[in-house]
Amino acid sequence: MPFHAGFLLFPDITQLDMTGPWEVLTKLPGAEVHLVSKTMEPVSAGGGMRIVPTTTYAACPQLDLVCVPGGSGVNALLEDEETLAFLRRQAAGARYVTSVCTGSLVLGAAGLLRGKRAATHWMSMDMLKEFGAVPVHQRVVIDGNVITGGGVTAGIDFGLTVAAEIAGPEVAKAIQLGIEYNPQPPFDAGSPEKAGAALTAMAQQAAAARQSERAAAVKRAARRLT
Repeated sequence: MPFHAGFLLFPDITQLDMTGPWEVLTKLPGAEVHLVSKTMEPVSAGGGMRIVPTTTYAACPQLDLVCVPGGSGVNALLEDEETLAFLRRQAAGARYVTSVCTGSLVLGAAGLLRGKRAATHWMSMDMLKEFGAVPVHQRVVIDGNVITGGGVTAGIDFGLTVAAEIAGPEVAKAIQLGIEYNPQPPFDAGSPEKAGAALTAMAQQAAAARQSERAAAVKRAARRLT
């Protein structure tokens, strides 16, 4: 039987949240990986990349794994009942309910993270509490059938973790070798702790408007759940 995995597509998605684990999961034996959107119209990711869906909410088969990537477009999804209802339906029959980066906030808005340990992007970590989740500062967090990845590049770690869960560590290692995932970044500034206070403050200032809008949308979404 094929293993059906599906990534949610939406405007202003951070494409690497999706394309990183996509690169991993498409190499799993027997995997059929879907790009799921409301319509079949191409979606504009953050930065302008155009991504073409492979199926719609209505036509999507029952997924074994449903994944919500992150991006600035998450803000709108937090109050998009059509999307949240789709996630609830899929989660009811999925083997794994997953996210990368701020996609975990959308899982939270759908009511799928209550009491669960979860990761997200460091700027949005505290927002998980609004949905009854327990924020965890890790690259990948597994809590039952819920698997969440941290910010952006953690999507590759997430994909390999999922591959190991599905097909075993040796298959995941072979995929890692095949894509030569051997990170050696030129700078050690990939977290607030490593980047330092000044660079962290600069990043927060640049994202202040988006984060303020997100915090308000999270609170509204959390109120609807209660």
